[in-house]
Amino acid sequence: MLITRSAQESHLYMDLHPCLCGTNRFDREHRVEDREGVLVSVYEGVCPECGRTRVFEFVFSDDRPVAPPAFGGPEPSQIIDPGEFLWVSERLSIESGVRLLNTPNAEHREIRPTVAYGAAALEEVLKFLPEGADQIPEDRFTSERGREMYAKDPSRFKRKFLTATLEQDRKVLAGIDRFSPPLG
Repeated sequence: MLITRSAQESHLYMDLHPCLCGTNRFDREHRVEDREGVLVSVYEGVCPECGRTRVFEFVFSDDRPVAPPAFGGPEPSQIIDPGEFLWVSERLSIESGVRLLNTPNAEHREIRPTVAYGAAALEEVLKFLPEGADQIPEDRFTSERGREMYAKDPSRFKRKFLTATLEQDRKVLAGIDRFSPPLG
């Protein structure tokens, strides 16, 4: 059974694991089932491309729930590896950066959730760093995508690079907060 720290982490896990046909998204029905005293969070839906039924089942870790955009508490994920989190963070950073450059400051508030989600994913990467280590060990990469990310450029998993990138994300968020009025 997959152990998740939050609904946010569960949804990202499902997004990272496409259907056999390659489609990642599907409309998800959610329910909670009691299985011999264990609450299981079940997501089920039909792939819009091929019609296969998709089912994901999660049990929650004992950590206290976290508010989005965070994925979990101080412990690293047990179901998403650091390479996957960095992949998500980098994709969102590029996407939001392009949007920020091509929209007036007054509209940047609409982009803030994407930037915050990407920063939260980057915070998750840092949780895989052992205390005192300068780089995430190769054995922490358990997914195919994560291992590919590490093999392509291990230097992206160094503490110095990750903390500098997170600081930049935080500066972008502060800039949005400073120059773009809240919506509503």
